[in-house]
Amino acid sequence: MLTFALTIVRHGETQYNRDRLLQGQGIDTPLSDTGHQQAAVAGHYLRDLHFTNVFASNLQRAVQTAEIILRNNLHSSATEMVLDPLLRERGFGVAEGRPKEDLKNMANAAGQACRDYTPPGGETLEQVKTRFKKFLKSLYQRMLDDHGSPNPCSASIPGPSEPEQPVIAGLANDGVHVVPIHALIVSHGAFIRVSIRHLVEDLQCAVPAGLKMSQIFSPCPNTGICRFIITLCREESSPLATHIQCVFINRKDHLKDIKSSDYHQK
Repeated sequence: MLTFALTIVRHGETQYNRDRLLQGQGIDTPLSDTGHQQAAVAGHYLRDLHFTNVFASNLQRAVQTAEIILRNNLHSSATEMVLDPLLRERGFGVAEGRPKEDLKNMANAAGQACRDYTPPGGETLEQVKTRFKKFLKSLYQRMLDDHGSPNPCSASIPGPSEPEQPVIAGLANDGVHVVPIHALIVSHGAFIRVSIRHLVEDLQCAVPAGLKMSQIFSPCPNTGICRFIITLCREESSPLATHIQCVFINRKDHLKDIKSSDYHQK
């Protein structure tokens, strides 16, 4: 059995975010000045946490954000960062580089809701979810290989079916003060939104009392932070998540003093 924390951070702002242009995978833009500030304050907010594993999309806006977060961290500056293309943003095909409004117009012309519409050459939401599921499988295996026990689920010591609810006090260490193994992921707005929907709807992740579905599935702001606690064991040859607990979604307390930020999804 292995319990670990998973903190997911969206990259900082780029000029394309500010201009409401779609980036997707084909446009690899760096952070704007505001994006650098956002990443720095996110790193300062998370500075006292120890990240044992770090994963980031290999697009530069995510890599830069992860590097800045680690540079501001008191315990994890030397932690290896694994760049994984599975964590890339949703591909928007012919809509990449164009105003977000163009995507809405294309969806309207096709008679579809914008969230569900796939532009020519783009990824469907189901394809993005498949990517996340593939990443999640590799993450589970990596965490067990690095930190876990070889015991299968059937050989684990009997205990309560679910861990105790984490204490949420509005602090950076909510849910992790007694969890020594902690993975950080830096990814992208649309990808994070699809990932959270999979965790909550498909994997039946437990969510904090009083948290509305509209909040859970809302767009993540630049350097917004989400956190989950995951308990794993081995089921035959594959890892199995026996319990997933959401601690918080899209937290942005650290951004309150950055007045020029513009929070857009993609």
